[in-house]
Amino acid sequence: MTASASTKPLTSIENRGPIEILTLTRPEALNAMSPELADELSGYFQGLQKRRDVRVVLIRAEGRAFCAGGDLDSEAFASPGPGRPQRQYDIQVRYAAVTRSMRSCPQPIIALVQGPAVGAGFSLTLAADVRYCSPEAKFGAAYIKIGVSGTDMGSGYFLPKFVGLSVASEFLMTGRFILPQRALATGLVSDVVPADKLLETGLELANDMLKTAPMGLRLTKESLNCLSQTASLEAALAFEDRQQILLMETADHREALAAFKEKRAPNYTDT
Repeated sequence: MTASASTKPLTSIENRGPIEILTLTRPEALNAMSPELADELSGYFQGLQKRRDVRVVLIRAEGRAFCAGGDLDSEAFASPGPGRPQRQYDIQVRYAAVTRSMRSCPQPIIALVQGPAVGAGFSLTLAADVRYCSPEAKFGAAYIKIGVSGTDMGSGYFLPKFVGLSVASEFLMTGRFILPQRALATGLVSDVVPADKLLETGLELANDMLKTAPMGLRLTKESLNCLSQTASLEAALAFEDRQQILLMETADHREALAAFKEKRAPNYTDT
């Protein structure tokens, strides 16, 4: 992963075999989102496209905040002047690349939210496949509180799908915080666990995912991405049929059947 030549890396990567743990590492700035951090994140997730050695990714952060929104000292908040619209457009494209790359990478992403996830940090968690949070966490689309739209980096796309239009409108139109119990009740997070148990909880889920056939796991994420945009049941069924036909031709499918009959754990080879 690369960072701006003038800065140290803003994230770290820990490899645990087929699981990688990506950590935001600028706690002194509350892990605020800057164009440089966006580039680092999108570069990492884009690089996962051809990496079959990594099957699941956990994303977490150091310090008391997961990501407290946009970095007000970055060029994203530069003073108005000549070329500002073009510069801002370039920055928005860089921010959007984070969301796009997280959704398009084949690996499931588990977000471990130990503190505030606000604005860009909120959108970052929405782009994950599964979210766990601690009692100290809170979520909020703070964009609207600085005079712009409450929808950014995919928040207007994801949140209504997760919690429904009424609840999404409540939070996107006000910038109110979604506290952990409301997040759990609305399905925004899978569970609320103590901060010191977040990594353990995420790894437990990741290890359950590793018990599945590699291609089956990848195509399940692909299916969920595509089916969330499908307009009809017939289109959904046709897509699911395509996935199943592909997977039934794999050696791993045959291995799974044999292991089931022989009452043993399957030995998958991703073939």
